[in-house]
Amino acid sequence: MAATTQLYTTRHNRFWEIDLVRTVALLGLLFFHTRELLYHFDLCAEPLASGVWFYIRAVNAGLFIFSAGVALTIAYSRGKRMSSFMLRGLKIFGLGMLITLLSLLVVPEEYVRFGILHFFGIAFILVPFFLRFRYINLILGAAVIAAGICLWSTSADFPWLLWLGLRPHHFRTLDYFPLLPWFGLLLVGMFFGKILYPEGNRRFNIPEFSSPVASGFMLLGRHPLVVYLAHLPILIGVIFALYPDKILPYVKEALSYLPF
Repeated sequence: MAATTQLYTTRHNRFWEIDLVRTVALLGLLFFHTRELLYHFDLCAEPLASGVWFYIRAVNAGLFIFSAGVALTIAYSRGKRMSSFMLRGLKIFGLGMLITLLSLLVVPEEYVRFGILHFFGIAFILVPFFLRFRYINLILGAAVIAAGICLWSTSADFPWLLWLGLRPHHFRTLDYFPLLPWFGLLLVGMFFGKILYPEGNRRFNIPEFSSPVASGFMLLGRHPLVVYLAHLPILIGVIFALYPDKILPYVKEALSYLPF
C-alpha cells in the first residue's frame, strides 16, 4: 500500500532522473556546438567529428532522444491527446526551418538541412501511431536503428532522401538527425517508458532530490526547446564579443546574401 501511495503522489510531478538525463545531454550539445562554431570561425584547429569524439557525440544525442521517448509515453499516459503531439510536431518543425534559414546566413557552407528540431518535428507527427504499442516499438526501433547504421556509410548523388538518412556526397552540416536511425531510438525509449513508467507512474523507487542546487542544475532539462533555440544566438554573440576581428568578415559575408 505504501508503494502504491508513493506512486500516486508522484504521478503529477516531474521525474528528476529524466530532467537530469536531458540536462546532461543539453550540456554536451552546447559543448559540441561551441567547438563547431570555433572551428568554423578558424578559432580552433580541428572539429570533434572523428575518433572517440564521434561516439561520445552519438551517445550524448542518443540519451536525449531516448529520454524524449520515455517522456512521450508518460505524457500520453496522463491523458495528452494524439492531436496535441501532431500540432507540437508542426510547431517544432517550423522552428527547425527557422534554424535552417538562420544557419544559411551564418554558416552557408554547413547550414542545417535536417537537424534535431526537424527530426523532432517529424517524429512528433509520427509518434501517435506508435504510442499504444509496447514490444512492437522495441522490435521496430531495433530495426530502424540497424537500417540507419547500414545507411551511414552510404551516400547518393541526390539530396532528396537526406531526411531519411541517405546523405549526398561530400555532405557537411552543423546539425544532422535523420529519421534513420534516430527515430528507432525514440521508439526504444517509448518501449522503456511503458515498462518503467506504466500509466505515468514511476515503477521503481529512487531518492527524490528537491534541493535548490539540484533543481537549478536540472532547469535546462525542463526547458529543452527553449535552450536549443537560445543557445546558438548566445554562443555566436559571445564569440563575436570575444573575437570581433575574426567574426566580422563572416558577418559581412552573411549580410551580402540579404536581398536589400
